[in-house]
Formats: sequence, C-alpha cells, structure tokens
Amino acid sequence: MGTQIIGEITEESVKSQQVKSQKIELSGSQALLDALIIEGVDTIFGYPGGAIMPIYDALYDYSDRLNHILVRHEQGGIHAGQGYARTSGKVGVVFATSGPGATNLVTGLADAQIDSTPLVCITGQVFAHLLGTDAFQETDVINITTPVTKWNYQVTDATEIPEVIAKAFYIAKSGRPGPVLIDITKNAQLQKFNYQGYTPCNHIRSYRPKPIVRTQYIQEAAELINSAKKPFIIWGQGVILGSAEQEFKTFVEKSGIPAAWTVLGAGAIPTDHPQNVGMLGMHGNYGPNVLTNECDVLIAIGMRFDDRVTGRLDKYAKQAKVIHLDIDPSEIDKNVKTTVPVWGDCKETLPLLTAVVDEKKHTDWLNKFNDYTQKEYDAVIHAELNPETPEMTMGEVIKQLNEITNGEAVIVTDVGQHQMVTCRYAKLNKTRSNVTSGGLGTMGFALPAAIGAKFGTPERDVVAIIGDGGFQMTLQELGTVMQSKVDIKIIILNNHFLGMVRQWQELFNDRRYSFVDIESPDFVAVAAAYGIAGKSISDRAGLPSALKQMMATKGAFLLEVVVTRENNVFPMVPQGCSVSEIRLK
Repeated sequence: MGTQIIGEITEESVKSQQVKSQKIELSGSQALLDALIIEGVDTIFGYPGGAIMPIYDALYDYSDRLNHILVRHEQGGIHAGQGYARTSGKVGVVFATSGPGATNLVTGLADAQIDSTPLVCITGQVFAHLLGTDAFQETDVINITTPVTKWNYQVTDATEIPEVIAKAFYIAKSGRPGPVLIDITKNAQLQKFNYQGYTPCNHIRSYRPKPIVRTQYIQEAAELINSAKKPFIIWGQGVILGSAEQEFKTFVEKSGIPAAWTVLGAGAIPTDHPQNVGMLGMHGNYGPNVLTNECDVLIAIGMRFDDRVTGRLDKYAKQAKVIHLDIDPSEIDKNVKTTVPVWGDCKETLPLLTAVVDEKKHTDWLNKFNDYTQKEYDAVIHAELNPETPEMTMGEVIKQLNEITNGEAVIVTDVGQHQMVTCRYAKLNKTRSNVTSGGLGTMGFALPAAIGAKFGTPERDVVAIIGDGGFQMTLQELGTVMQSKVDIKIIILNNHFLGMVRQWQELFNDRRYSFVDIESPDFVAVAAAYGIAGKSISDRAGLPSALKQMMATKGAFLLEVVVTRENNVFPMVPQGCSVSEIRLK
C-alpha cells in the first residue's frame, strides 16, 4: 500500500509527529485537524455554524480519519464529549460556532470543570478585526468561560495553532483533568502559513500538574493507619482518573480497612467487594455516614469533601485524624482540616503507602458496618427492592436490570431521585461504569452523555437511566441517536413529578407542591418518530420481559417504566445536619 495523503501531509509525517524539515503550507483549519489526528482523536461531537465554517470545510477532507457526530444542540455535544471522556479515559473533543453556539457550551464546561473531565472544546469566532464591535454572533467567550475552564485561549493568527492545541491537550488531561476551550477567529482558520509540524506538549513552564511526593508524609500516614483501631477509607473519582484501581484494591485488601465511595468514585472496586461498605453522602448508605463520626483515622483518597458528602462541616469527623491523598494541592485543607497531607497522583502514592502499612483484618470494625447495613436493609432497602405495593418502585427496576446486565454495563444517569436510587443499587463490576453529573447536578445530562459513552466504549452495553423531567431537557438528541445509529438503551423512570424537588417540598415545605407536577408526551411515540423502538409498562409482571427485550434489541431502545408517584429516596441527610443525623425514614 502506497503513501496515503492526509490533507497535505503524508501518513509518515503524521506518525512521526513532526515535519520540521519540510516546507508545507496549510490553513489554520488543516493544522488544527492534523493536530487532532496526531493527538489520537477519533471522534468529535459538534454543530457547524458561520464562524467555524472553515474548520468544517477542511473536515470534509478528513472524514475518513475523524468521526464527526452531528448533535442537535451544543449542550448535547459537550455532554456527549463528557460521556466519551468518562468511559474511554481519553480527551473528549467538541466543536461549536461563535455566539450562541459557544455560550451553549457553558453548562457542560461548568459540569466538566467540577467533575474533572478532560475536554478540548474548539469554538469559531468572528474575524479578528471585528472583535469588540458587537459583530453578528460575536460574544466574549474567553471572559465568559474563564471561571468554568482549566484554561482557555483565543487564537487570532494561524501560526499559533499547533502550539496552542498541543498545550490544550496537555492541560486538559494532565494532573487533575478538566475542560479547555480554544477560540479561533475566522481569519486564523482561513490563513495559510508555513507549517513546521506538530509536536505534542509534555511540559509547560510554571505548570506542575503533579506535586512532588513527599515521603515523610507517606511515613506519617502509615504510622497513623497502623496504630488505628477504627480506620475508614473514603474514595472518590481520583482513583479512576489516575487509573489507580489496582493499586487502590491492593491497598484496601492489605490494610483490611472498610471503604466507602462518593458518587463519582463508584466502580473503582466492584460493588460486592467484601470491604466495600457502600456510598457516602446525602442519600448514601447508613453505616458509612454514621460511622464517619466514629472512626479514629479517616483516609480520603481522590475526593474533595464535597458538601453532599460531609453535611455540616463543624460536625464532620471531628474525632478523627484525617489523611488526605490528592493530586490537587488546593483541595487539601479546603473543607476539612487534614492531619497528614499526601500530595501526588494516587497511582504513585498508593503503592508507597501500601508498602509501609501493616497487613491487618479489622473484622470487628467491618462487622459494625455490616450491622448498619442490615438495619438499613430492614428499614429501607427491602421495601424498595421488593415492594408489596401495586405500583413499581425505581429500586426494583434497578434490581431487575442488575440481574440482566450482571454489573457489566455502563450506567449513565441524569439528575434527581432516579440518579440517587441508581447509584445506590446499581451493580458495577468494572471501572468507568458510572457516568453521571456529580458536582453540578445537570438535568438533561444523561441522554447525550450516553451517546458519548457508547462511542467511548463501543464494546460495552450502555444504559441511560433518566427521569421524565430531565429527559425532556435534551430529548432532541434522539435525532443524534437516529442519524448516528447509536446502540444505547434508555430507561425513563416516570413518576410524573420533578421527583427530588417534590421530595424536599414534602419533607421541608409541608407538601406545598409548587410547580413539580410535570406533564409529559407519549415518550414511546416520540421515540418512534425518530425511528427508535420503544415500549411503556406500568405493571410489575411485565418488567423482566421488557428489560430483556430492551437489552436484546439491536440498536437503540426506549423503555418507559411508570413508577409510584410519591416514593422518597432514603436514607437522607437533611441539609444543615450532620452525617450522623441521617434519617432512615
């Protein structure tokens, strides 16, 4: 097979990642696309428009190497990019035009920033000479997105593109990951220049993505752990982002310490691991919350002590010595005072810590968690998973789904009651199986994120679990499913309410249900209009066969399950309360 031309660059030059000895004239748009190929990008989620049209014109010649997914809204595009990044471990790439196209990315940027999701978003911009003139579809996207990006930059000269894109990918994926936005003026997209090749970035002066690991802190942490009677591990997404699942499992098993997870940390070790004692937080499990305030050493790994995990900070783990392992030094002491800070990538720090901790079995302490699990099962879980009411519960749907997928599927959730129920009860045997909007809590996240998740891991089943409210925020992305033939499964848990808001109004506002009763279209008919198979059920007897039909169907499938209207998610830590004040009912 002969040399294949990519734009104006040979395949050999792309593989070498440099063509410095050649004088090649490229447009800024072509240089951008060659950079993406060299960075290993295979999928782009985007929506064209006037200011980014030169990039899309160049993309026409690159369509055999860059798979572009046409979304129906830019917010859908960036959530798809998030789903792709979360399941693949790669950087998600998103294209949008200027003005409203760029501003439609802001919610997704904020979501990715707080959830540490690596993205590179490319926005088109008006010609440089029009900047600041209120030109058609001009917005100051740099100042708008500065608070919600890890880095952003505006390119007005094409010669900057190779270096800027290299920096963008390096910043997005290194250290604590996050979103980067590069705004490129139209003249820079069109401008031809003497292309000197593309070199990926691996260093930026004054930017240190990984703090230096200080061995004295490793030793101090080990001494606390080895002397502890009631140590407790809480872990977050940092374990997954650092690809440290095996290192974490080794540490947990050698130390014998009970371990609980934040929502975004789910799946780092399997749900049924004997030391996995459940989920932390407002709707987490009973034992992990109560016993946080009884442990003597609290070991936090790759988590940021979010308010949904801690409850009242002035009553959070005051009796405990706190060890905090994190790659981001700004998280140390931000919310919870740390006794021993262990800065660094947990893939590096965990093996060092494991080497010096004693091998132990904290059997009595672990059994205390198990006792609380039994109390929670008797008070909450049994009725949720095995209801005797005529109407179905969300929990029993997840239980039935577990039996079919056996914990092997990627589960993508939206935001609300269904999210908390799914996170509590979904079985996850593999890492990168739980995709949800954690810190920002973005309704409308799940459908587009599931599309991206499937492109990120095409070999796995992807199931989106969505509420009737959140689904209607981005249901236009069914058009993306239709056109791109994305094989995702969609379960709408329909309780005819904005369920989480209704729960709060019931518990804290004397059942004053203010604008939470939501009417919905015929979801199956809507799916059918997009050529997507679907089914609606409201009786328990039909649930197993409907789920099996959904999973066996080749291609996308939408299953609406009508569930009980006023069921609440418990346990619950009321706002303003300590985690030990968690309610079972």
